[in-house]
Amino acid sequence: MRIAIPTSDGILCAHFGHCEEFTFLELDRETKRITRSERVAAPAHEPGLLPRWLRERGAELVIAGGMGARARMIFAENGVEVIVGAAEAPPEELAQSYMNGTLAVGENVCHH
Repeated sequence: MRIAIPTSDGILCAHFGHCEEFTFLELDRETKRITRSERVAAPAHEPGLLPRWLRERGAELVIAGGMGARARMIFAENGVEVIVGAAEAPPEELAQSYMNGTLAVGENVCHH
């Protein structure tokens, strides 16, 4: 499984569309381990671009703090699961919590 997490300064960036980079994590569902981590610079912000850009890079799940309704809709149309409301934390910690079934989420911090 390949997860994408918007990051800035090595932790989850609360606003999905304004992150510096994306951390891509490869997860082994059977062993519940991270097998690979890669950081990729985010493209310039353009409405509707990121969902397709992430899917083209193999993202199956996006963990974010906040995300607008349009981006969530585009992800859904492209078969990418989205979890919003995650707290600012290192991406590896968020991915491990997700695999362990303990990922705590709150409100979507984006309201557009």
